Amino acid sequence: MHKAYMTDSLPINEVVRRTGLTSRTLRFYETKGLVAPLRTASGRRIFGAHELSRLHQIAVLKSAGLSLSQMQRLFAGHSVDMSAMLTAQLKMLDEEAAQINSARQIIRFAMSRLDDGERIDPATFCALIESGQRMTNQEPREWQAITDRYFSPEEKAKWARAWQVIGADFDARSYDAQWQSLGDRIKAAIPMEPESERAQGFVDEWFELLKPFSAVSTPDMWQSSIKMFDEMDQWTGEGAPDPGFDKLVWDFMKRATTARIMRGGTLPWVRTT
Repeated sequence: MHKAYMTDSLPINEVVRRTGLTSRTLRFYETKGLVAPLRTASGRRIFGAHELSRLHQIAVLKSAGLSLSQMQRLFAGHSVDMSAMLTAQLKMLDEEAAQINSARQIIRFAMSRLDDGERIDPATFCALIESGQRMTNQEPREWQAITDRYFSPEEKAKWARAWQVIGADFDARSYDAQWQSLGDRIKAAIPMEPESERAQGFVDEWFELLKPFSAVSTPDMWQSSIKMFDEMDQWTGEGAPDPGFDKLVWDFMKRATTARIMRGGTLPWVRTT
């Protein structure tokens, strides 16, 4: 293999680590013809400068609201202007920064009134509420359409409030990578007996990762989550979120969890009241 090819290219696991994209997402883009990674002699996917540039374009266009079908049409027979793409990305960041600065100014103004012994006026309260709502509703776009089907606005608000508390020390990218790793390991181990020691070890790992959610969920929210993933074959596909595992893994973990319960075992971190 050419030395420059090795130097300028990254294997798929390194792309996953550096970008936060999952291997499942990268393979999905490949099946849609959006990206065509190179291959080593052993068949391992390798991403060079061109492929990484295309992944960047997909990320920016996705943030702008384009569907994968629209991207396919855009990319067909056309080269994308990288300068224009970076300009668009910078504009989105500038708009986000402006919103953050506006929220900071509102909060500082309210704090200054309190420091001066003055009351906060209704207009400022409204601005504080609107700013708080923006922060609360910062759910990833691909998940929002799904969770809206299964959770009430009140339940979604409860999730959001909980994550505002958890979020200070929460590394979302690392968390997503842990789910991807666990999902890949479980799928590679199937078929196996749900009652087996290996399967029950996966149950422990699964519920340990669920700890942040189960610590704040109600029984109704827990059941809504189960229903959501029971029906994940209805929402996977173009533009759908990637939880890090597929329906095969989900169905197996339900069987392994049932086996734990039937044998009188307990599930860590699950709230039942």
